[in-house]
Amino acid sequence: VPALTEETRRDLAKEVKKVGENAKVAVRNIRRDAMDEAKKQEKAKEITEDELKTLEKDIQKVTDDAVKHIDDMTANKEKELLEV
Repeated sequence: VPALTEETRRDLAKEVKKVGENAKVAVRNIRRDAMDEAKKQEKAKEITEDELKTLEKDIQKVTDDAVKHIDDMTANKEKELLEV
């Protein structure tokens, strides 16, 4: 297998960035759905307002952790691809 050219490496790095962005969008969509479900439960009196706030904080923390993990993996892979 021939070595990757600089141009091919840059193209692969762009693709990695695009896949990372798509993953972050998917995580944010899941967060939105989870927040909507929590609000529905609070509105239906299945959970209290305090439980809703706690749930929203937990959902946000999980989302932030997932986005950070995606960013870290993307940055590491880009760095790996661009090293000669």
